[in-house]
Amino acid sequence: MRLATTDDCVDLAAFLGRAARLDEAAVVRLRRHGDGLLGVWTRTGFEVLAGRVVRGSITPADTCVAADALRGALLAGAQTRTEVDPGWAMDSLWRGALPPHDGYVHVDDVPARVLVDLAQRGVALTREHGAQGPPASLLAQEVLEVSGAGTTVGVPMRMVFALGAMGFVPGAGRDTVDSAGIDPAEVVRVRAAATWTRLDARYGSVYLRRGGGLGLSVVH
Repeated sequence: MRLATTDDCVDLAAFLGRAARLDEAAVVRLRRHGDGLLGVWTRTGFEVLAGRVVRGSITPADTCVAADALRGALLAGAQTRTEVDPGWAMDSLWRGALPPHDGYVHVDDVPARVLVDLAQRGVALTREHGAQGPPASLLAQEVLEVSGAGTTVGVPMRMVFALGAMGFVPGAGRDTVDSAGIDPAEVVRVRAAATWTRLDARYGSVYLRRGGGLGLSVVH
């Protein structure tokens, strides 16, 4: 794997670190695009995929590797080199298709504070119910409805949790108590394709197949 700059190495290592926090045995999928970009994907545990794009390439053009091994290789040479061995291929551990690289319509932008606040309220509800992790009813609950570009998209709590768990919103760490520290101008872009809903934040995106209460909702 060859990345364009050491900054891309650092960015990818940060993404891999977040993936490993969610699952110590996380597998990431790397797919080369024809425009000199490399898409990197991981499962979040919420039935939502998380992705980030960095500048670079990999051979073979579509492969899966262990997140922790790749992160270690990147950190070992992040300041001096941009070519690393990604580790053993683990393609058999990935099931399911990836979202398309393009073909999305921009539905609308949502203040990042709104999503961070929803995530914190969801965490509080989870604690009140004494669940081991968020209950299925909460994950499935559509907590945001966004309209624009001739379409309406419902955003379920599982996407909100995944966005927060991956640390994609600046200033919204895992221990964030409220949304007061989030820049009011910071937004999350909502996009939709025929079969996927996508939330784009500053540090990455989360994706859920379209198709698919606790009284937790916002209309934007």
